[in-house]
Amino acid sequence: MNEFNRRQALQRLGGGFGMLGLADVLQAGLSSEVSRQPHFTPRAKRVIFLFMNGGPFHCDLFDPKPDLNRFAGQKPSGTDLRTERPTGALMGVPFRFAKHGESGVEVSELLPHTAKCIDDICVLRSLYTDNPNHGPALFMMTSGSLTPSRPTLGAWLSYGLGTENANLPGFVVLCPGRPVRFAELWSNGFLPGEHQGTYINHTKLDPKQMIPFLSNTKLSPQAQLRQLELMRQLNQQHLVDHQADPTLEARIRSMETAYRMQLEASDAFDIQGEPENIRTMYGKGDFANGCLLARRLAERGVRFTQVYYGNGQPWDTHSNHTAATRKLCMDIDQPVGALLTDLKQRGMLEDTLVVWGGEFGRTPTTENSDGRDHNPWGFTMWMAGGGARGGMTYGATDEFGFRSVTDKVHVHDLHATILHLMGFDHERLTYRHAGRDYRLTDIAGRVVHEAVNT
Repeated sequence: MNEFNRRQALQRLGGGFGMLGLADVLQAGLSSEVSRQPHFTPRAKRVIFLFMNGGPFHCDLFDPKPDLNRFAGQKPSGTDLRTERPTGALMGVPFRFAKHGESGVEVSELLPHTAKCIDDICVLRSLYTDNPNHGPALFMMTSGSLTPSRPTLGAWLSYGLGTENANLPGFVVLCPGRPVRFAELWSNGFLPGEHQGTYINHTKLDPKQMIPFLSNTKLSPQAQLRQLELMRQLNQQHLVDHQADPTLEARIRSMETAYRMQLEASDAFDIQGEPENIRTMYGKGDFANGCLLARRLAERGVRFTQVYYGNGQPWDTHSNHTAATRKLCMDIDQPVGALLTDLKQRGMLEDTLVVWGGEFGRTPTTENSDGRDHNPWGFTMWMAGGGARGGMTYGATDEFGFRSVTDKVHVHDLHATILHLMGFDHERLTYRHAGRDYRLTDIAGRVVHEAVNT
């Protein structure tokens, strides 16, 4: 018996994705993840991050710049910043802006449904990041580092808070396809493996196709329990004679979650069970379905759900920018408005933080006649609910929307603020690795207190 180790036990017991879970879940939840306490009372219990992969142009949507049209075709001083590719003169914005809500925040005509919710939205107009290329910028936005292999925001929150629902993953990624860098964007990095995001391609709405191999068709639940009880006994004997294996522990925990998901995931991911009026409110399409799934996961206790807009980099409009932006906004506007409205009607918006944005912005100058290049110097993101101060704008870019100039917000600051709303001091949420303590915000970051409710 002592010659067994846990890996050998798993190999010999083999079988199915659902079989190798936690036997005690149906009994007492022996080693399941539990909810842990944050540093202070949080304003938000969960996060939904609506990710516009590719990078939208803020001056089309939330940051009106009349001088873009006034000086279109010219290249005034201040528009010669280094970007990924050479760009030309200023390109005007053909979309009108209007004030909305009691707050009077200006929103583009492209987003009429989102505009109706503006009193719940805090528009951050002064974001900036450190690199104009997709890969490093995606890593920075998701993990606070320009390089891969660091824990992502969702993994940090899973590590810090545990789970509210042991039958579902604490960190879920919804994407109809593969964004650039794929699984590195929801990596657990050096945190224990159970904190990695669970990727779901939701192009197929049948939960059995959305999450293949979830159920064990070979063994009954009772038979699974018997085998799992044997595995537990072998594990206990192994721990008496050997040191713990973190990699194997993570593998086992993921299988425990898979086993528990047999009980609840089929319901959580089945939007067909939603009333017709709710499905109509969200609209049709992958992003609409992703937003509706995010709400269903939020109400079932998933800590962090990241909804990628689409496959690849759909917002990467190096050419045909105007027509593409119009189409993209038609696709996201109704679902975003529906998600915020739905959460609010259910009393969930007050403790659900919704974040919107991409890895960077786009240039006010033109590329390829009707295109815009990457712009890390200044762009817009927004937060709603979960303690964010709605009906306001914070910070500003220059007169052309190229560079953040007032109340600048680095990505580290955004992360510090999200962690603050979730009840964490970003300087104290650390993990010891390779001889030093790491944190999401590295050695930087400040909470944007002006953008949160006191």
